[in-house]
Amino acid sequence: MGEAATALRGDLRRLVAENVPADFLGAFTDDPADLETAQGFCRVLAERGLLCLAWPEEYGGAGASVWEQTVVREEMWAHHEPRGAQYMGVNWVGPTIMRHGTAEQRSRHLPPIARGEVIWCQGFSEPDAGSDLASLRTAARRDGDGWRISGQKIWTSYATMAQWCFLLARTSKGERRQQGLTIFLVPMDAPGIEVRPIASMMGPHHLNEVFFSDLRVTGADVLGEVDRGWEVVQEVLSFERVGIARYARCERLLQAAPSVLGDRWDDLPDELRGRWARMLTHCRRARLLAYEVVAKQDKGTVRPADAAAYRIAVTKLDQDSADVLMEIVALAGPDGAQARRFRLQVEDHWRYSRASTVASGSIEMQQILLSRSLLAS
Repeated sequence: MGEAATALRGDLRRLVAENVPADFLGAFTDDPADLETAQGFCRVLAERGLLCLAWPEEYGGAGASVWEQTVVREEMWAHHEPRGAQYMGVNWVGPTIMRHGTAEQRSRHLPPIARGEVIWCQGFSEPDAGSDLASLRTAARRDGDGWRISGQKIWTSYATMAQWCFLLARTSKGERRQQGLTIFLVPMDAPGIEVRPIASMMGPHHLNEVFFSDLRVTGADVLGEVDRGWEVVQEVLSFERVGIARYARCERLLQAAPSVLGDRWDDLPDELRGRWARMLTHCRRARLLAYEVVAKQDKGTVRPADAAAYRIAVTKLDQDSADVLMEIVALAGPDGAQARRFRLQVEDHWRYSRASTVASGSIEMQQILLSRSLLAS
């Protein structure tokens, strides 16, 4: 990516080292200090114009290239995402509001995202509408100049800490299930919203149920056109699926293994070290697939199948690399402060990898989408 990208990486790594504890494993733990670390680090990035680097200056960004934003994305994910949940607002909520929001919505929502002051959650999946999102049942019915929304969402990450929800609901019935869907921008403290956490091995905040009981919203809360929300969702999912640089964390942990283990690295079975080398190759493949999609997004030519191909590769990499790393730390038994920290990072990576093939659309649905595209071409 050139010298500017190399310098940017150096700046970001220095900021992480100065502002994020070495044992930080993400904002979503039982310790409130971890969330405050993430929120504080977002403010540090925002003050330096690095949080929303590629956003236009008028919306609080620096007008940088998508490649510089890709560098930020990679370094953040490689270091256990010290921005916390902000990547959601930065990667796709903000850009979607830029494209489809009214002037009032842009002025209301974009500055707080650019300053790192607000957390968003995504109200998409439902108990009977996960991979088949278009079959959702949460309904919005007309109520004077506004709407009343009732229904349930599930697997909603960050709902316990979010101030706003990017909510998809059905506003009418069309000939196809994808018709008649509308996006609403909803404050999470509004009357009629209840959040119930779901316990999981990933820790708190990741999985929640959200219930909407006669929630009152206005026409000003609608993003884009009424009944045309599916078109926006397709765009959102493409940005979301590429917006998390999972390959960067895989590569960082894999490359760290030999130095952390030291002399014990040579005692590992040749077969295991061979799989370790193969995983590094797969990291490069996933990175190049991501860059291809980023280039197409920048030109406005990206297709859902492009994002699906990347998503398949990177989620498989997530799980396969986690399995290899778990075997390495189990066999080598590293000790010492650095080694113990590495083991905790690997264990955290393994837990997240279990969910990666169902998050943001299951890998099976991505394979179907990609297959249909290949057969149609």
